[in-house]
Amino acid sequence: MPRSIWSGAISFGLVNVPVKLYSAVSKKTVRFHQLHDKDGVRIQQKRFCPADDEEVAYEHIVKGYEISPDEYVVVTTEELDALEPQKTRAIDIEDFVDLDEIDPLFYDHPYYLLPDKSAAKPYRLLHQAMREANKVAIARVVIRSKEQLVAIRPVEDVLAMSTMNFADEIVPADNFDEPTADDAETTKREVDMARQLVDSLSTDWEPDKYHDTYRERVLELIEKKAEGQEIVLQPVEEPKEVPDLMAALEASVKAAKGRGDGAKAGSGGRKRGAENGGGTKKKPASRSRAKAK
Repeated sequence: MPRSIWSGAISFGLVNVPVKLYSAVSKKTVRFHQLHDKDGVRIQQKRFCPADDEEVAYEHIVKGYEISPDEYVVVTTEELDALEPQKTRAIDIEDFVDLDEIDPLFYDHPYYLLPDKSAAKPYRLLHQAMREANKVAIARVVIRSKEQLVAIRPVEDVLAMSTMNFADEIVPADNFDEPTADDAETTKREVDMARQLVDSLSTDWEPDKYHDTYRERVLELIEKKAEGQEIVLQPVEEPKEVPDLMAALEASVKAAKGRGDGAKAGSGGRKRGAENGGGTKKKPASRSRAKAK
């Protein structure tokens, strides 16, 4: 059961809506520990000063900001504490903007805002008003002593909140040394064929069909090694260069159409099977038994 990580109130005008904050994602990254290859013992990280050739205790470590090579400005914890934003439990809405005006580059981490026990009605009113107006609320909130710019929007029956990157944190697309595609010339036939390929691959958004296949392969590898199976590494295939762009486009469109026809036929077959009670059940995912020694 998810636990709230923050509680406070959405504030807009003279209205306060008490809410609780929940993370909207749970990362499934496979994490490894560093081990000594000789004996499998976990490696310990030590804080070491090369000038004194000795390990440094944590209480003797300070923060330094590098202003030039090997030159630092030391900042104390007390000085940083004095600059922290005023701790508050309010999510102060500053503006309402159209959803399509926000570039996805500005979004960072997603959360859910759920109403506190006494806030069901004002929460519902804010949710309905924002949904009907198709607006996103831009607000500021202090989480873990850091002021965050956030965007709040209605998602199904709840309010979702995403922390945002500030404008000066977004790298402009023209800030790169690599040549752009502005000078590349395309023909109308090539553009039409590329558009046809895009159209043939277009479908409805179904998030459940996409999986982290790399993570699944890593967990499968760990399970096989834990069971003592021998692992045979497959050679890595290098991508081949495409000498003829039009030929590649035409072949891609043909393949995409074939895939679409096959998917339709398979969908129809599965539907008929389900109607006849002949649907297949998914096997439960096996658990990895691998443990770090």
